[in-house]
Amino acid sequence: MTPRQRWEAVMRGARPDRVPCDYWGTAEITARLKQDLGCSTDRALWERLGVDKLVQLTPRHPRATEETWHLQSFFSVWHIGTRKVPYADGLGYYEEAVGHPLAAATSVREVERFDWPDPGEWDVSGMRAQCEEWSDYPLLAGGCEIFYLYCRLRGMEQALEDLIANPEIADAILERIAAIDLALTKRILDEVGDSLLFSYVAEDLGTQDSLIMSPRLFRRFLKPHMARMIDLVHSYGVKVFHHDDGAMRPMLAELVEMGIDLLNPIQWRCRGMEREALARDFGEKLVFHGGVDNQHTLPYGSADDVRREVRENLAIFRNKKGYVVAPCHNLQANTPTANVVALYDAVREYGARA
Repeated sequence: MTPRQRWEAVMRGARPDRVPCDYWGTAEITARLKQDLGCSTDRALWERLGVDKLVQLTPRHPRATEETWHLQSFFSVWHIGTRKVPYADGLGYYEEAVGHPLAAATSVREVERFDWPDPGEWDVSGMRAQCEEWSDYPLLAGGCEIFYLYCRLRGMEQALEDLIANPEIADAILERIAAIDLALTKRILDEVGDSLLFSYVAEDLGTQDSLIMSPRLFRRFLKPHMARMIDLVHSYGVKVFHHDDGAMRPMLAELVEMGIDLLNPIQWRCRGMEREALARDFGEKLVFHGGVDNQHTLPYGSADDVRREVRENLAIFRNKKGYVVAPCHNLQANTPTANVVALYDAVREYGARA
């Protein structure tokens, strides 16, 4: 089976020849893996590891300075200032938002005067060729991560404060973001919806121990916008890939009711995210993606620890709707090459039995 065929089988609740697996990693570890494993391209790396990579496509924007797939990270289009912040003693860098263009806004009028991007500015004309290039792989494009972007426009502390103290400003900004995301995603779906398996409808609702906001605030500010995007994506026959970090379990039933089809990244060491309980309560309704711990097991465990965790995940999700093996978020630069190889070797060794 091709990578796309494996994913399609899982999404319809069927059993592929083996459980599919995905790769998420920072630029630094991807470059190191290619060097260590003798691979000249990302595609060669996926083939070497046996990865059924979810290929994430995006239209280009004439003013974007970033080279990234992730529409929500086109910060330059939204006038968000960034800088590279090192981690792990300089092993890697993350592009962090440091300039928040709407941080000083105190009225809806100021929000309305902001130079909002036009969804028609993105060039979708090259996306059909991208789909043809990656036709053997599952494809994702479009979607939203509304509060993620809101926090970078306002600053994290101000964004959270707004939900209580400045609801009119929160509404004005969120409605603008949502309208742009919906219009752009519709353009993408009109262009290549027949080739996509997923669109990305995400939000980081969890910290390591709790929700980032109350369910009441989620329902008030985010749920209506996310629900409209989910309905739009489903109207084209495309599935919803829902990324949600951390301890977000209290919101999961509501998200399932809203129509998410797949949950990523399954950070099972966070409070309330135990794998067995997730499989028991939601395993008939959701496909799970991720679950190989990248906070402890992958960077600090042994290759045997990694193989053991893959086996555990396969056993837990074996008789449920579906599972895609992947690290629970990006592989970091401090993860040994041997542990990454062990992850994907274990999929080949044990995945056909799952």
